[in-house]
Amino acid sequence: MQGKRLDRVNQLIKEEISVLLHRELKDPRLGFVTVTEVDTSKDLRQAKVFVSVLGGDEQWKASMAALTSARGFIRNWLRQHLDLRVTPELVFRPDRSMEHAARIQALLKGLHGGEGRE
Repeated sequence: MQGKRLDRVNQLIKEEISVLLHRELKDPRLGFVTVTEVDTSKDLRQAKVFVSVLGGDEQWKASMAALTSARGFIRNWLRQHLDLRVTPELVFRPDRSMEHAARIQALLKGLHGGEGRE
């Protein structure tokens, strides 16, 4: 599959899963989850779905467990809502880059705040 088409498929899957998570999925373990990226294989057989969760480690674990258990439901939703020849198997991966960026921001803010006191 060509690069631009694969990018469009990734974006479509990301948008559909985001809508599904916020409107349809009613699992109490699921916290505030954001789909940050989707990386689909060239043959459309597998899609890695990177998600970010707002909360601590327990919220991460609960949300990832909820996503893993809902994987079949989400795949079926994609099959019904996207016009793809093959609906990919979904693999959910944690994306902790937002946490990492926030930590770096806090450290930089602390450094700048420390300079003003001297």
